[in-house]
Amino acid sequence: MNGLPLYILRYVDGSPRIERCEDLIEWATWFETSGDDRQVAVTVVGGATISTVFLGLDHGHGMSDQPLLFETGVFRADDVEILRRYSTWAEAEAGHAAAVAAIKEANGQAKA
Repeated sequence: MNGLPLYILRYVDGSPRIERCEDLIEWATWFETSGDDRQVAVTVVGGATISTVFLGLDHGHGMSDQPLLFETGVFRADDVEILRRYSTWAEAEAGHAAAVAAIKEANGQAKA
């Protein structure tokens, strides 16, 4: 083990499953080739793109009970804002939906 908390995402019967990965080369190969498999959701609202992805690394740096493996960000032409990080795919989906609703509300659009 290389000391880093590494994780990969596999699909079993169409459902995402997170697995701890002990080998840095295996993780790097998976990360390089996984492409859109890491994308939870992406939504464009006005001039903002809301993107939620699987990170593959614990962005909680082992300081929380559960690893923080997903992230929602809002990207605009001149700004990037990281809204929140999550431990599970379900939390990431819910967080993405909440971010989309917040951006729509801020833009004066109806909630979907």
